[in-house]
Amino acid sequence: MTAQTTSSGQAVLRQQITGSRRFSNYWWAVVVTLGAGGFLLAGISSYLHVNLLPFSDPTQLVFIPQGLAMGFYGLAGTLFALYLWFTIILDLGGGYNEFNKETGEVKIFRWGFPGKNRRIEVTCKTSDVQAVRVDLREGLNPKRELYLRVKGMRDIPLTRVGQPIPLSQLENQGAELARFLAVPLEGL
Repeated sequence: MTAQTTSSGQAVLRQQITGSRRFSNYWWAVVVTLGAGGFLLAGISSYLHVNLLPFSDPTQLVFIPQGLAMGFYGLAGTLFALYLWFTIILDLGGGYNEFNKETGEVKIFRWGFPGKNRRIEVTCKTSDVQAVRVDLREGLNPKRELYLRVKGMRDIPLTRVGQPIPLSQLENQGAELARFLAVPLEGL
């Protein structure tokens, strides 16, 4: 979260939101790509009876059913890896939250899937903001999110999707935003 002060003394608060370009997504995309490639090459090697893998000899596999199953798993893994790389390239869920006191506008922007809704943009007036709401749910599937409560609209999510952020960081972000917008902080 970064605050910028304009020349007139009023501030603009801009929060960058990390989308699918996180380290964990890169990690899993690489792991799935390597694993799927290995399975696919093992299936092809068992069919052609030519060793395509330097670290093992899949030519000893009987093509039906072992080589066929390896090829199927390799193809499925390759499709999943392509999906992971596609979401990383598009940076799905990435964007920013901008709170501008000078123009009196709040702008929430996120990148989505290709199509007519690729650019997801929500704007409203700062005077319509009623509160900043914190949603906390602990347990097996914890949820720690910030929402913007706006008059005449559904609550707008402000935090990134994925791994829950630490409670102290969530409280600090919520308090800073509520102070900046001069609205109450709900849910704590």
